[in-house]
Amino acid sequence: MFTTIAAMGVSTTLMAAEFALYPTGPSADSAFIRFVNASPAPLDVVAQPGQAPLLLEAAQPVSLLFPVDSSKPVKGTLVSGGQKLPIDLKIEPSEFVTVFAVPDGAGIQQAVVREPDTDFNALKASLAFFNVDASCADAALLAAGRNAELFKSVPVNTAQRRLINPVQLSVQLVCANANVGAALDLGQLKAGERYSVMLVPSANGPRLLHATDTLSH
Repeated sequence: MFTTIAAMGVSTTLMAAEFALYPTGPSADSAFIRFVNASPAPLDVVAQPGQAPLLLEAAQPVSLLFPVDSSKPVKGTLVSGGQKLPIDLKIEPSEFVTVFAVPDGAGIQQAVVREPDTDFNALKASLAFFNVDASCADAALLAAGRNAELFKSVPVNTAQRRLINPVQLSVQLVCANANVGAALDLGQLKAGERYSVMLVPSANGPRLLHATDTLSH
Protein backbone atom coordinates (compact mmCIF):
# COMPACT_ATOMS: atom_id res chain seq x y z
CA MET A 1 0.00 0.00 0.00
CA PHE A 2 2.83 2.40 0.85
CA THR A 3 4.43 1.89 -2.57
CA THR A 4 1.16 2.59 -4.35
CA ILE A 5 0.52 5.81 -2.44
CA ALA A 6 4.09 7.02 -2.97
CA ALA A 7 3.88 6.30 -6.69
CA MET A 8 0.59 8.18 -6.95
CA GLY A 9 2.13 11.17 -5.15
CA VAL A 10 5.10 11.30 -7.51
CA SER A 11 2.84 11.02 -10.54
CA THR A 12 0.63 13.88 -9.36
CA THR A 13 3.65 16.07 -8.72
CA LEU A 14 5.12 15.41 -12.15
CA MET A 15 1.84 16.04 -13.92
CA ALA A 16 1.38 19.33 -12.11
CA ALA A 17 4.91 20.39 -13.00
CA GLU A 18 4.57 19.53 -16.70
CA PHE A 19 1.50 21.67 -17.37
CA ALA A 20 1.20 25.45 -17.35
CA LEU A 21 0.21 26.51 -13.86
CA TYR A 22 -1.17 29.85 -15.08
CA PRO A 23 -2.27 31.30 -18.43
CA THR A 24 0.43 33.31 -20.17
CA GLY A 25 -0.01 36.54 -22.09
CA PRO A 26 2.02 38.18 -24.87
CA SER A 27 5.77 37.62 -24.49
CA ALA A 28 6.27 41.34 -23.80
CA ASP A 29 4.08 40.97 -20.69
CA SER A 30 5.65 37.76 -19.40
CA ALA A 31 6.72 37.46 -15.79
CA PHE A 32 7.62 34.42 -13.70
CA ILE A 33 6.52 32.86 -10.42
CA ARG A 34 7.69 29.88 -8.38
CA PHE A 35 6.85 28.36 -5.02
CA VAL A 36 9.01 27.09 -2.16
CA ASN A 37 7.80 24.89 0.69
CA ALA A 38 10.05 25.63 3.66
CA SER A 39 7.69 23.95 6.13
CA PRO A 40 7.96 20.32 7.32
CA ALA A 41 4.47 19.41 6.04
CA PRO A 42 3.51 18.82 2.38
CA LEU A 43 2.21 21.90 0.55
CA ASP A 44 -0.35 22.05 -2.25
CA VAL A 45 -0.35 25.06 -4.56
CA VAL A 46 -3.81 25.47 -6.10
CA ALA A 47 -3.53 27.92 -8.99
CA GLN A 48 -6.85 27.62 -10.80
CA PRO A 49 -10.22 26.03 -9.92
CA GLY A 50 -10.44 22.46 -11.16
CA GLN A 51 -6.70 22.17 -11.78
CA ALA A 52 -4.65 19.46 -10.06
CA PRO A 53 -2.59 21.03 -7.25
CA LEU A 54 1.17 21.36 -7.45
CA LEU A 55 2.61 19.28 -4.59
CA LEU A 56 5.79 20.45 -2.87
CA GLU A 57 7.33 18.36 -0.09
CA ALA A 58 10.70 17.69 1.53
CA ALA A 59 12.08 15.70 -1.42
CA GLN A 60 11.19 18.48 -3.89
CA PRO A 61 10.51 21.73 -2.00
CA VAL A 62 11.14 24.18 -4.88
CA SER A 63 8.94 24.40 -7.96
CA LEU A 64 9.88 25.27 -11.50
CA LEU A 65 9.53 28.87 -12.69
CA PHE A 66 6.11 29.32 -14.28
CA PRO A 67 5.44 32.08 -16.84
CA VAL A 68 2.46 34.30 -16.00
CA ASP A 69 0.63 37.18 -17.66
CA SER A 70 1.82 40.32 -15.86
CA SER A 71 -1.21 42.29 -17.04
CA LYS A 72 -3.47 40.30 -14.69
CA PRO A 73 -3.32 39.52 -10.95
CA VAL A 74 -1.87 36.11 -10.09
CA LYS A 75 -4.18 34.31 -7.69
CA GLY A 76 -4.36 30.94 -6.00
CA THR A 77 -4.17 29.19 -2.64
CA LEU A 78 -1.43 27.62 -0.53
CA VAL A 79 -2.84 24.59 1.30
CA SER A 80 -1.01 22.92 4.20
CA GLY A 81 -2.99 20.50 6.35
CA GLY A 82 -6.23 22.32 7.15
CA GLN A 83 -4.72 25.78 6.57
CA LYS A 84 -5.35 27.79 3.41
CA LEU A 85 -3.51 31.01 2.50
CA PRO A 86 -4.72 33.08 -0.46
CA ILE A 87 -2.32 34.23 -3.19
CA ASP A 88 -3.11 37.57 -4.83
CA LEU A 89 -0.12 39.21 -6.50
CA LYS A 90 0.57 41.85 -9.12
CA ILE A 91 3.76 40.93 -10.96
CA GLU A 92 5.58 43.39 -13.20
CA PRO A 93 6.75 42.47 -16.73
CA SER A 94 10.02 40.46 -16.64
CA GLU A 95 9.86 40.25 -12.83
CA PHE A 96 10.71 37.00 -11.02
CA VAL A 97 8.61 36.31 -7.91
CA THR A 98 9.24 33.54 -5.38
CA VAL A 99 6.45 32.67 -2.94
CA PHE A 100 7.60 30.89 0.22
CA ALA A 101 5.51 28.91 2.69
CA VAL A 102 7.50 29.23 5.93
CA PRO A 103 6.78 27.68 9.34
CA ASP A 104 4.60 29.75 11.68
CA GLY A 105 3.83 27.95 14.91
CA ALA A 106 1.85 24.84 13.97
CA GLY A 107 1.05 26.25 10.52
CA ILE A 108 2.58 28.35 7.77
CA GLN A 109 2.81 31.96 6.69
CA GLN A 110 3.55 33.40 3.27
CA ALA A 111 6.67 35.35 2.31
CA VAL A 112 7.06 36.93 -1.13
CA VAL A 113 10.42 37.92 -2.62
CA ARG A 114 10.65 39.86 -5.88
CA GLU A 115 13.58 39.97 -8.29
CA PRO A 116 13.82 42.35 -11.25
CA ASP A 117 15.11 41.02 -14.53
CA THR A 118 18.91 40.95 -14.42
CA ASP A 119 21.67 41.09 -17.00
CA PHE A 120 22.48 37.84 -18.76
CA ASN A 121 26.03 36.73 -19.44
CA ALA A 122 26.53 33.48 -21.35
CA LEU A 123 30.04 33.13 -19.87
CA LYS A 124 28.97 33.46 -16.23
CA ALA A 125 26.67 31.69 -13.78
CA SER A 126 23.98 33.75 -12.06
CA LEU A 127 23.67 33.09 -8.30
CA ALA A 128 21.04 34.53 -5.95
CA PHE A 129 20.76 34.48 -2.16
CA PHE A 130 17.23 34.69 -0.72
CA ASN A 131 16.59 35.43 2.95
CA VAL A 132 13.21 34.68 4.54
CA ASP A 133 14.50 33.92 8.05
CA ALA A 134 14.31 36.88 10.44
CA SER A 135 16.25 34.94 13.10
CA CYS A 136 19.50 35.19 11.11
CA ALA A 137 21.06 38.58 11.82
CA ASP A 138 23.22 40.12 9.07
CA ALA A 139 22.64 37.11 6.81
CA ALA A 140 25.65 36.46 4.61
CA LEU A 141 26.92 33.73 2.32
CA LEU A 142 30.56 32.75 1.89
CA ALA A 143 32.33 30.55 -0.62
CA ALA A 144 33.18 27.68 1.73
CA GLY A 145 36.86 26.93 2.21
CA ARG A 146 37.90 30.25 0.70
CA ASN A 147 36.19 32.71 3.08
CA ALA A 148 35.28 34.78 0.03
CA GLU A 149 32.12 36.76 0.69
CA LEU A 150 29.46 36.20 -1.96
CA PHE A 151 26.61 38.09 -0.28
CA LYS A 152 26.60 40.38 2.75
CA SER A 153 23.84 41.57 5.11
CA VAL A 154 20.88 40.49 2.97
CA PRO A 155 17.69 41.87 4.61
CA VAL A 156 14.84 39.51 5.43
CA ASN A 157 12.29 38.94 2.64
CA THR A 158 14.71 40.12 -0.04
CA ALA A 159 17.20 38.58 -2.45
CA GLN A 160 20.48 39.61 -4.01
CA ARG A 161 21.86 38.20 -7.28
CA ARG A 162 25.28 38.36 -8.88
CA LEU A 163 27.26 36.89 -11.75
CA ILE A 164 30.10 34.53 -10.83
CA ASN A 165 32.52 32.26 -12.64
CA PRO A 166 31.11 28.79 -13.45
CA VAL A 167 33.07 26.83 -10.85
CA GLN A 168 32.55 23.97 -8.39
CA LEU A 169 31.07 25.75 -5.38
CA SER A 170 30.09 25.09 -1.78
CA VAL A 171 28.59 27.88 0.31
CA GLN A 172 28.60 28.64 4.04
CA LEU A 173 25.78 30.47 5.83
CA VAL A 174 26.83 33.22 8.24
CA CYS A 175 24.52 34.81 10.83
CA ALA A 176 25.78 37.61 13.10
CA ASN A 177 29.36 36.99 11.88
CA ALA A 178 29.30 33.31 12.89
CA ASN A 179 29.13 30.24 10.66
CA VAL A 180 25.81 28.40 10.95
CA GLY A 181 25.46 24.75 9.96
CA ALA A 182 27.53 22.78 7.50
CA ALA A 183 28.59 24.05 4.09
CA LEU A 184 26.12 23.40 1.25
CA ASP A 185 27.52 21.84 -1.92
CA LEU A 186 26.03 23.43 -5.05
CA GLY A 187 28.06 21.22 -7.37
CA GLN A 188 29.51 22.44 -10.66
CA LEU A 189 27.87 25.67 -11.76
CA LYS A 190 27.34 26.07 -15.50
CA ALA A 191 27.81 29.18 -17.61
CA GLY A 192 24.54 30.78 -18.65
CA GLU A 193 22.51 29.09 -15.88
CA ARG A 194 20.65 30.70 -12.95
CA TYR A 195 20.90 29.31 -9.41
CA SER A 196 19.28 30.19 -6.08
CA VAL A 197 20.32 29.59 -2.48
CA MET A 198 17.49 30.16 -0.01
CA LEU A 199 17.79 30.83 3.71
CA VAL A 200 14.64 29.58 5.46
CA PRO A 201 13.61 29.08 9.10
CA SER A 202 13.11 25.68 10.72
CA ALA A 203 12.52 24.18 14.15
CA ASN A 204 16.28 23.55 14.35
CA GLY A 205 17.30 27.06 13.31
CA PRO A 206 18.30 28.63 9.98
CA ARG A 207 18.83 26.26 7.06
CA LEU A 208 19.66 26.50 3.37
CA LEU A 209 17.82 25.20 0.32
CA HIS A 210 19.13 25.46 -3.22
CA ALA A 211 17.72 25.11 -6.71
CA THR A 212 18.54 25.61 -10.34
CA ASP A 213 16.15 28.20 -11.76
CA THR A 214 14.44 26.03 -14.36
CA LEU A 215 11.64 27.33 -16.57
CA SER A 216 8.49 25.23 -16.94
CA HIS A 217 7.58 24.32 -20.53
